[in-house]
Amino acid sequence: MKLKKTQLVNIAIILLLALYFFTPIGFHAKVYLNRLISHNPVPVEERAQQFLEDYDFKLVNSKGNTVNLLDYKGDVIFINFWATWCPPCVAEMPDLQLLYDAYGEKVTFLFIARDKKEKVSNFMMKKKYNLPVYFESGFTPKTLYSAALPTTFIIDKKGNIVVAETGSADWNSQSVRSLLDGLLK
Repeated sequence: MKLKKTQLVNIAIILLLALYFFTPIGFHAKVYLNRLISHNPVPVEERAQQFLEDYDFKLVNSKGNTVNLLDYKGDVIFINFWATWCPPCVAEMPDLQLLYDAYGEKVTFLFIARDKKEKVSNFMMKKKYNLPVYFESGFTPKTLYSAALPTTFIIDKKGNIVVAETGSADWNSQSVRSLLDGLLK
């Protein structure tokens, strides 16, 4: 039995889709695609900004030490919810590392993983990232809760959420750096 050209094309498409959806090759393709389409995050208009009233948010770092968002009230805070299994999260990690390298001493960074500690630890070591990773230890304040990953918030010193971004973004852009510089003044 000889296959027709359209049957061969259909088989090739099915194989490509199977590779994309069910193999590590597909995961890396999704990461690459997300890096290509990432955009500059847009600050929330001042009249639409939410105020973070509830800073009582307990987190545990990779060493098992507990911290509370209350400890950072009055700081410029950068919060990123992410997971190792999330292609858009993995796609924005190189830019987040560069931003952290530049602002880690000036801005409080909280990279909150919604994943297993062992997977996160292995991922961070494999990629050679030194981001401060935390895990939720209690309820997330309603203002910061999102089921979507990645979700990122930038909070000013007064508690206003000036950036609330869902999806991968170019966090090492000049516009983000300018925004952080302005918030730090």
